[in-house]
Amino acid sequence: MAHLRPVLLILGTLLATLGSAMMIPALYDLAVGNDDWIVFAASTAITLFSGVALVLANRSPAGGLTIRQAFLLTTLAWVVLTAFAAIPLTWSSLNVSYTDAFFEAMSGITTTGSTVLSGLDKMPPGILLWRGLLQWLGGLGIIVMAIAVLPMLQVGGMQLFRVEAFETAGKIMPRATQISAWLVLLYIGFTVLCALSYMAAGMGAFDAVVHAMTTLATGGYSTHDASLGFYDSTLIEIIAILFMCIGSLPFLLYVRAIDRGLGAVFGNAQVRWFFALAASFTVLAWLSQSGGGYKVGWLELRDAAFNTVSLMTGTGFTTVDYGGWGPFAATLFFFVMFVGGCAGSTSCGIKVFRFQ
Repeated sequence: MAHLRPVLLILGTLLATLGSAMMIPALYDLAVGNDDWIVFAASTAITLFSGVALVLANRSPAGGLTIRQAFLLTTLAWVVLTAFAAIPLTWSSLNVSYTDAFFEAMSGITTTGSTVLSGLDKMPPGILLWRGLLQWLGGLGIIVMAIAVLPMLQVGGMQLFRVEAFETAGKIMPRATQISAWLVLLYIGFTVLCALSYMAAGMGAFDAVVHAMTTLATGGYSTHDASLGFYDSTLIEIIAILFMCIGSLPFLLYVRAIDRGLGAVFGNAQVRWFFALAASFTVLAWLSQSGGGYKVGWLELRDAAFNTVSLMTGTGFTTVDYGGWGPFAATLFFFVMFVGGCAGSTSCGIKVFRFQ
């Protein structure tokens, strides 16, 4: 069993982190007088106990991760974390089955954004916050996986990204721990900036925090059934577009930008391709609205830009029913969903560098 100890140690650390995160919705529910705080507190105790037990039992791992161990860790991390993340959803006042809760948690932690829940506008705040936290943690996890684990497994082009990434960061900060620390700080900083921007645009504080987490993670969970269309605000949609794009660019380029300025980001070929594709798809979607009997004006351009970026980045926020724009728009958006963002981002999809 010695070869499993590094895997179990990391799993324990991840579980302890997840258990600590459960305290946030517990404290919020307690503050607003919602009884679900007990559910989150109990889930915290179970998850923390399991995580700390794994860490203590495997705190002297035998060597680093091998390729086989990295494959095992990659698979187990998603499944095990989801299994524990589903507990508060099952025990809450939602009265959903564990199967539905597992689906919701897996969709959240992988930033997929599919949901089996409805009636979000009247849902307990702790549950809404937990869904947002799952996507936020999952978005950060995807970045770490892309930088640390997938290159080790030589998964489809990620080896090339790792070489570029570590050469980039190595010129600024020589140690991987420093790189990781900067990535976390940047991720938190962008999230805070997004939340403040949403609040300045008229969104309530709670909604702003949840939407900021799911926007930067390009996950798309919302606190309303109508998604961001609930606000019908041009400014909110512009902010969402900006931070969906930020979440879809390589985060290690932001580390490089600390030393070299924004030219390090926009001078990257993959980033230029990303924006060129997004702009091209937006124009096509804008013009395609005439096929559904819509006029092609500035309001329609806003709708085209928001929904194109949302679909291309895999976020999934919606504002209008673009199904009525005609068959060309429906076909275009079907293919746009496969593109995704850049390597080393929170976005999903095939990734732009593969199209390059």
